[in-house]
Amino acid sequence: MPKHVRKGDMVMVRAGNQRGTVAEILAVLPEENRVIVKGVNIRTHHLKKSQTRPQGGILKQEAPIHMSNVSPVVDGKPTRVRFETKPDGSKTRVAVKGGKELHTLRAASKTSTKTSSKKK
Repeated sequence: MPKHVRKGDMVMVRAGNQRGTVAEILAVLPEENRVIVKGVNIRTHHLKKSQTRPQGGILKQEAPIHMSNVSPVVDGKPTRVRFETKPDGSKTRVAVKGGKELHTLRAASKTSTKTSSKKK
């Protein structure tokens, strides 16, 4: 099943404590259907003192959220995504609201002219 978001997309969080936040996707985890969004779902990990880290410390890191809880943002508003195949064979992601092209997934296929140009 094709995914409606990609790394680098600006998305709006649609559910959870950070609902309404607009941020960039840092990573997509397709096997888990989750994404990591910059500044959203921050988790704190306390690190114990050790020889390599004598001061200890606190590590703050983004945790993944489910892919269904984010929507791509086009012109400041969240939108759904439609996948369209053009006549030249290229496949693109298109915003439902406004019809703006978001990303080309597959370039146009090259037609094989070698076989038709051979003459004996």
